[in-house]
Amino acid sequence: MNNQPDVSIIIPAYNEGNIIASVIDGIQLMMERLDRTYEILVINDGSTDDTPEKAQGAGAVVISHPYNIGNGAAVKTGIRQAKGRFLVMMDGDGQHNPEHIPQLLENIGPYDMVVGARTGDSESYLHRNIANGLYNLFASYICNRKIQDLTSGFRAIKADIARQFVALLPNTFSYPTTITMAILRSGFSLAYVPIKANRCAGKSKIKLLRDGSRFFLIILKIATLFSPMRVFLPVSFAMFLTGIGYGLFRIFFMGGRYGPTSAMLMTISVLIFLVGLVSEQIAQLHYDRSEKRD
Repeated sequence: MNNQPDVSIIIPAYNEGNIIASVIDGIQLMMERLDRTYEILVINDGSTDDTPEKAQGAGAVVISHPYNIGNGAAVKTGIRQAKGRFLVMMDGDGQHNPEHIPQLLENIGPYDMVVGARTGDSESYLHRNIANGLYNLFASYICNRKIQDLTSGFRAIKADIARQFVALLPNTFSYPTTITMAILRSGFSLAYVPIKANRCAGKSKIKLLRDGSRFFLIILKIATLFSPMRVFLPVSFAMFLTGIGYGLFRIFFMGGRYGPTSAMLMTISVLIFLVGLVSEQIAQLHYDRSEKRD
């Protein structure tokens, strides 16, 4: 390793003392085969066990948070502290196999970010597979491109591009969702490589209801930030059709007038459309300013 490595491997870790050393050993073995300079950063997110000691003993550089801030916060710390030209992000719970690192790095040249998309034979819980499928469908609509795995935490990205989106990333487990959609809506290139994920060691730290709803809100947040009309336009159109339909129903089937309810729905639909239009202009101005700063 040297002071300016080619690859920085970022591993957020919280109470992974029983597995973190073997994860680091596997990464070192794989990176030595690649013959590329590298560093391994373990971001200890306030662990209460011996995670930092085990990680440091295995040869990683350990950066510790004073308390548990969140998985996304740990990744952000890693992005800020990494020295490599390319960043590889992976979990510290044994879920991601270091043998897939070469596949990610092979594609990072022509692409700006490469994501390890979990295949059907990956070891995962059924409810998480269903939830991920729904997230992928919704994100594919927002981005106007097929999203194979929105929530995968195993990915490689060019360091300069990753730093552009640090401020957008949440402190929670939903950081993969944010950076994936931000990359696509900003016009950067994205590729997927199939990987088989293992079942994480120990108890999963993701809570279905809490983090599931948070993932969905993050998708909406990024959608309204980068492509507001993909959200506002269908809502406006649906409300407009509802207003017309209800008015016609009253006229032809109830023998009444068009009614104030129909007029109100149609008026609100126009307002929603105008809000979306203004949001689209603001998003474009925000993007233009970001491009000028870079």
